[in-house]
Amino acid sequence: MSEKLAGQVALVTGANGGLGTFVSDSLLAAGATVVGIARSIATGEAHDNHYYPVSADLTDPEEARKVIARLAAQFHKIDILVHVMGGFAGGASVAQTDDTTWRKMMDLNVNAAFYVFRAVVPVMREADYGRIVAIGSRQAVQPAANMGAYSASKAALVSLVQTVALENKDKNIRANVILPGTMDTPANRATMPKANFEKWVNPARVADLVVLLVGDTGGDITGAAIPIYGADL
Repeated sequence: MSEKLAGQVALVTGANGGLGTFVSDSLLAAGATVVGIARSIATGEAHDNHYYPVSADLTDPEEARKVIARLAAQFHKIDILVHVMGGFAGGASVAQTDDTTWRKMMDLNVNAAFYVFRAVVPVMREADYGRIVAIGSRQAVQPAANMGAYSASKAALVSLVQTVALENKDKNIRANVILPGTMDTPANRATMPKANFEKWVNPARVADLVVLLVGDTGGDITGAAIPIYGADL
């Protein structure tokens, strides 16, 4: 990846997940200092002297506010936010979806993003600079049966990101959302062992797209919902 991000501070949520690890490594390779946030992340996971792991529950609005404020004070800025965090639940029709599943999908896929954006955007606005990328899902624009709560939560995320882009274009802040198809992660392979993995999306390619969007090459891209479906069209 040719993007140069030296001197920039990047927050990555869901940093130790199947995609978050690739995103963190790609940002580090491009020269950024990376703060990796996850609900459960150990300091021992600091695999680079420019990588700072932070444990936080971003579905808690007050905890999200406090951790973002602390990091902004510690690093004096937040140049990049990559919101990878999310969750999946499916297997029930809308009529059969229980309240717990609905709330969980909204908490993991929409509410946490809202809490983080609400805390990070003022920091970026003060600096007249910011790059935001969220990880959505193909299901946001191509919903499937029996995934109503998941699809709706990811669709709401797309709307939220595009609104952030519109509201902050005056301050040199770009915001985009990537819509991957099924990604080739260990968790997905375990869940769907009989699937054709060759059709799935390589997480490394998604991470490359993230770096492009936050770098100079993506300078004219904002408010976009970008599909990356691999061979499974």
